[in-house]
Amino acid sequence: MFTPEKTDISIGFMPLSDCAPLVVAEKLGFFQQNNLNVQLVRQNSWATLRDKLLAGYLDMAQMLAPMPLAMHLGLGSSAQDMTVPMILSYNGNGITLSNALFAEVQQAGDESAAQLLSEPLSAQRLSIIAKERRSQGQKKLCFAAVFPYSCHYYQLVSWLQQGGLSADDVDIRIIPPSGMVQALAENEIDGFCVGSPWNAAAVRAGIGATVIASCEIWHNTPEKVLGLTRAWQAQHPQSLFAVIDALKKACQWLASKPNRFEAARWLAEPEYVGSSLDSVAPALLDSCLTTEGVDCREIKGHTLFQVPQKLNQPTPEQGIWLLQQMQRSQHLPRDTDLHQVIRQVYTTERYDDAPR
Repeated sequence: MFTPEKTDISIGFMPLSDCAPLVVAEKLGFFQQNNLNVQLVRQNSWATLRDKLLAGYLDMAQMLAPMPLAMHLGLGSSAQDMTVPMILSYNGNGITLSNALFAEVQQAGDESAAQLLSEPLSAQRLSIIAKERRSQGQKKLCFAAVFPYSCHYYQLVSWLQQGGLSADDVDIRIIPPSGMVQALAENEIDGFCVGSPWNAAAVRAGIGATVIASCEIWHNTPEKVLGLTRAWQAQHPQSLFAVIDALKKACQWLASKPNRFEAARWLAEPEYVGSSLDSVAPALLDSCLTTEGVDCREIKGHTLFQVPQKLNQPTPEQGIWLLQQMQRSQHLPRDTDLHQVIRQVYTTERYDDAPR
């Protein structure tokens, strides 16, 4: 039995399919079983979520995996001692191109759309298109990511680099996840990297082609984490234990594919993701919608809430790897002591000590 110091707890989240552990813990009463009255507070952007956590309006939050590291280092905000006691999800993102850009990619070869989308798309053809645009004095290709310090940004950059493009060869805008589809529809961007359900929503709207999933760029890397300030953790250790226990139960429940379909039904409700079930469900069921008129592609592990061996425990190796991606994108000085940062932020005893 938990005896939390604080029972009324607010947890921020974004309208994404991988907020499922929070929604499941609420729907199945896991929070209540641990003597907690949790309010899930939907946010409109990652920057807003960050600022509300720093201002104390939120007790903790679902966060992009690099986000607490950036906050701890004072990147994009005032520095605040942060802690990451738990990983909430792995993988889950995808890169979607506008129909117009995908048509240009098709024209660079002789495959049909179905053939081209039957496997992950290389960015090599985009390199040809980008160079032609530059030689003709046209504007750069423009892509969007959800936050500067995000796996989305680093995955997009990594994919482009594998195809022979640098971040300087394209423009990258920051747009909240739920704004991606509209930006693509209005031709403000040529593509985006975002989490479910917004790739599928673009395909359902008939305006985009999803060409690669994030797990095909990076394999089983942390995507969302539970983040909070170290000060809150110090003041409310039993409350944190209780939250972690509830979320661990939710992640275990989500290991079952039939359960994930039930979770998709809940996520589609307006107070959570508020998108159609046929956009929310595919990624949770290892399916990737590609484009209109083309078969879905099965992608095992598209979105995971636990991985073998590690489960939901943050490891120093994972944190170091994320910091290295931040360095590669010149978001972090090369002389940063990465191991010291991880020792300060990845306090795994919160996970280890939580009752099972």
